[in-house]
Amino acid sequence: MAFDRITLSHFRNHAASALDGTAHFNLLVGENGAGKTNVLEALSLFAPGRGLRRASLAEIAGASGPGNFAVSALLSPGDGGDPVKLGTGTQPHRPGRRIVQVNGADASAVSLGEWLAMGWLTPAMDRLFADSAGARRRYMDRLAVAIEPGHARHATRYEQALRERNRLLSGEDEPDRRWLDSIEAQLAETGSALAQGRARLVARLTDELARLPDQPFARPALTYAAGGPVDEAELAGELQRQRRRERAAQRTLVGPHRDELDVTMAGKNAPAASCSTGEQKAMLIAITLAHSSLSAAGRPGLLLLDEVAAHLDPIRRAALFERLRGGASQIWLTGTERAPFAEIEGEAAIWHVAGGMVERVG
Repeated sequence: MAFDRITLSHFRNHAASALDGTAHFNLLVGENGAGKTNVLEALSLFAPGRGLRRASLAEIAGASGPGNFAVSALLSPGDGGDPVKLGTGTQPHRPGRRIVQVNGADASAVSLGEWLAMGWLTPAMDRLFADSAGARRRYMDRLAVAIEPGHARHATRYEQALRERNRLLSGEDEPDRRWLDSIEAQLAETGSALAQGRARLVARLTDELARLPDQPFARPALTYAAGGPVDEAELAGELQRQRRRERAAQRTLVGPHRDELDVTMAGKNAPAASCSTGEQKAMLIAITLAHSSLSAAGRPGLLLLDEVAAHLDPIRRAALFERLRGGASQIWLTGTERAPFAEIEGEAAIWHVAGGMVERVG
């Protein structure tokens, strides 16, 4: 197990919910709008970043509550050690600042990646392959953080340096050369680390996907397309050479913020964006399973699957459950009814969710 004794306070429509006695499979059942995905979102805040909905803190706090929220959970480290208590939330006097605690001591959100590896698949991700390149870059970074927690710091520092360089490039006055040199040095250092992390992720996913069976889930072929030099010195040199052009454009035109993740359906050699909805879903599941196998090595793993079973035929559903059963990650699933999960009911912890209230039913 990974998480147990989970509590939600004033989290969206959950005024006070508790989930105890978790298992390898954990199932949340209820009507649409009952609050099932809200539980998954609460768990996703124990990964670096903004959670599976990328929502603002104000959106998360329950509308009928005091304006703040809290989530806590006990994390089993997986090595037989004592459970670790994780907590996150906001305070009434500082609703715009999220607090993270580990065993009662303040910690950074980035440090959460050192405690556990988390992944998720939601209906909103079904359009990933047809979405913007920026959405796929965020997807790569989220997957990379679950494998290499330090990737989150590279991404944060790169974004900070990029904003500062763009501010200088778009200003009315000519940028100070020495200040630009300093910003570009940071941009090259963090950009190189960011790009290399993405490249390693895609390479490892490719190797893992090659080990998975071809059926019943379509196998995707992944290609990392860098938006500039990956080597630090080469990126620094390119940034310097592009100054005049980028000053005219008033923004930085080379670097990992221009990266792309190209996905094709292996065997069919068709771009994922042009594949059917079912094929795209199957490829996303294949990537999710491959990533879960990689990320759970060495740390507790959590995999959040929102409404994943409803749109699968019985053969694919059975194959999904079989692969999840053999994995190391703790699994959290949601559904509007229990029938699609009949195969795992006997081994799952089951809760019924209604109106932001959670009741153990199995």
